[in-house]
Amino acid sequence: MAFLDDNYLIGNATGKRIFNEIKDLPVIDPHNHANVREIADNACYSDAWQLFAATDHYVWEMLRKRGVPESLITGSEASAEEKFLAMAKVFPEIVGNPVYEWIHLDLKRYFGIDERLSEKTGRKIWNAVNEKLATDAFRPQALLTGPLNVEAMSSTDDPVDLLEDHERANAAFGRQIIRPTWRPDKAMKIFAPGWREYIDRVGKRFNRKISTFSDLIDAMRQSHDYFAEKGCLATDHGLELPLRADYLFEDADRIFRRALAGETLTAAEMDCYMGAFLAEAAALNAEKGWVTQLHLGAVRDVRARLFDALGPDVGGDVSNHYQDFLPALVSFLNRFDSKLKVVLYCLDQGHQATLATLARAFGENVRLGSAWWLCDHPTGMRRQLEYIGAVDVYWNFAGMVSDSRKLLSYGSRFEMFRRVLADVLGSLIEYGQMPEEETMKLAVAMAYAEPKRFWNL
Repeated sequence: MAFLDDNYLIGNATGKRIFNEIKDLPVIDPHNHANVREIADNACYSDAWQLFAATDHYVWEMLRKRGVPESLITGSEASAEEKFLAMAKVFPEIVGNPVYEWIHLDLKRYFGIDERLSEKTGRKIWNAVNEKLATDAFRPQALLTGPLNVEAMSSTDDPVDLLEDHERANAAFGRQIIRPTWRPDKAMKIFAPGWREYIDRVGKRFNRKISTFSDLIDAMRQSHDYFAEKGCLATDHGLELPLRADYLFEDADRIFRRALAGETLTAAEMDCYMGAFLAEAAALNAEKGWVTQLHLGAVRDVRARLFDALGPDVGGDVSNHYQDFLPALVSFLNRFDSKLKVVLYCLDQGHQATLATLARAFGENVRLGSAWWLCDHPTGMRRQLEYIGAVDVYWNFAGMVSDSRKLLSYGSRFEMFRRVLADVLGSLIEYGQMPEEETMKLAVAMAYAEPKRFWNL
């Protein structure tokens, strides 16, 4: 088996037959961080650095690990070419990490480049990629509807957003490909710096004074309705720890007023407010039949030097397998049992068993999300898929998501997932555990049909 050849990630003949059935299915991507303005503007990408690495903190972390100076990663003084060549110089040294596979998949599949990125090939690849990026075939809209084969995708958006770029992009496509996702974290995270300023923004956006928790929830309902008009079908909530759903509204209101007045809150008070807020958001979702995504476990910005210099979302987040997810999730899932579609994601492999068994216990509407972030690689995907088959039902898997800011990820990450899926299912057939006919139907369902149905896409 050669690097990224036809047998890549698939070690059995049956798996290869399964992959041939699913490899060309359209992409359904219910969760990503797409730059919708970039897609709507549809300008040519300026260069290979912008396309492959300018927004990808996975890449940034690998370059830092190999000693590339920050000035050649996120700095503003170095040119894009200098940054790309610095990446090329150390790229052979990150072999074994999925970043190595993803970027080479992108080069091979979309640019026809089989050479491996290195100091020796860096300038040649830079020139070859840039030459193609200057053509209309490599504009964002052409890539999405052409080689990436994206049928539906959902971005991640703030409740105060007007979503004008979504309208422009979908008008250009002639149909709704990009849907917004309602992510009210800034309103919920009462502990965050700038929370009071954000509440002011909400008030200005909806032309109302917000002085009580009830005022805020009314504004959130107005935003929720606005997103529904724009085709939204899901919300997303980033939580280090799950939140109980049995806090009293009047307690949350008291805490909200204190926080708005600048008073210091206890950890218990913050949990009360945030749990009440999440429950109110979930109730809105239940009314509309939206999916509620809970991304659990990310411990944010642990590297102070990095955060102080560059802010959030630059590669300073980690997992913690000591977190206890169970009590709060039991509270939340019981409150909305059979009333709400819920997808559960975790950052640490150690939490998969808890989430998978909860999904099993709470039935059809609660599903395990794809292997997320630090689990989003062939090893993590394979472990998760094997475990799902043992304790839950494959058919009820929520489906793959790219969770990416990078357009080409809709190709490389989905290909990686579909290959791992084919290998896992093929192995089960060859061990005599599953009949091939039913498994072929299952593979199509997991890769395309069932996520499309579950997410109402």
